[in-house]
Amino acid sequence: MKLTELFLAELEREADRSKRALQQVPAGKTEWKPHEKSMPFGYLTQMIATMPSWVTMAITQDELDIAPKDGPKHIPPPMPTSADLVNGLEQSLASAREALQKTDDEFLKTRWRLLSGGEVVWEAPRHEVIRDTLNHQAHHRGQMTVYLRLLGATVPALYGPSADERHF
Repeated sequence: MKLTELFLAELEREADRSKRALQQVPAGKTEWKPHEKSMPFGYLTQMIATMPSWVTMAITQDELDIAPKDGPKHIPPPMPTSADLVNGLEQSLASAREALQKTDDEFLKTRWRLLSGGEVVWEAPRHEVIRDTLNHQAHHRGQMTVYLRLLGATVPALYGPSADERHF
């Protein structure tokens, strides 16, 4: 199986799980966090919604500077509602699908770099960046389900039944 096919299939499996989780986000909780050291719920949910676009960046850009010294910082548009988050997810999935369909396995073996303030903090083959991105999304989605539980929202069945949904 080609890497591109493998990543497209996984992207589709994970897309449904992310969508089901994002559909449970309660309104008005964007600034809520379970602990002072935790990230705000809105930031977490927006990251999950837009994370497939990281696959796009790994394919269409040679590097990303997350803290450019002189350049503008990326400020994503607000996604205050569950519907906004699901729409954001659909948009980021569409761009990731397109990028994967337009590339090949040889290109995915080329190097990609993550920078901060112009300094390289991570460099790896693009296929490793994509794999880590998909794992990273699953990690944060799991974190998000803890936030949902603490907020009294429904925790969807994702990889198996949850206390709220026995069938998935």
